[in-house]
Amino acid sequence: MASEDADENVGRATGEGTGTPGGTSPGADQPLDPKIAAAVAAAEAAGPANGETVRIDSWIWAVRLIKTRSLGAAACRGGHVHVNGERVKPAYSVRIDDEVRLRQEGRERVVIVKRLIRKRVGAPVAVQCYIDNSPPPPPREAVAPVGLRDRGTGRPTKRDRRELERLRGLDQP
Repeated sequence: MASEDADENVGRATGEGTGTPGGTSPGADQPLDPKIAAAVAAAEAAGPANGETVRIDSWIWAVRLIKTRSLGAAACRGGHVHVNGERVKPAYSVRIDDEVRLRQEGRERVVIVKRLIRKRVGAPVAVQCYIDNSPPPPPREAVAPVGLRDRGTGRPTKRDRRELERLRGLDQP
């Protein structure tokens, strides 16, 4: 039995038996970097066995969608995490092909679960565990650097100060 598990783990590292021929990642045309493939195999080996599940707060932390597991649990309790369209509690068991929606810092992340892992992994490995269907982030507002002066120009004159106040919007009567 132990040799069968070892053979299965070797197959995972090479991409065999995972539905990804040649060790390619889902949706990618090029093969995985050997280091990333090895890290993915290690994360899967430490993950749940067939039929087991992973808590949603643990999974969103493990794939780096959120900084800490306690923040993940708080997001679930606050109603910011939805799985397949339903609000979930932190102990909800996530499964492969579930759609996870996470609202965080004014942005919504929409991901589809491809691998179940329990341990936190590096960013290149975490990307292999889900498909990101999130809308693009809103563009950052172009803010002109107000009040920056060239080095060595000395103190601003009264005229310069008035101009800076006008730019900052502080010139109101």
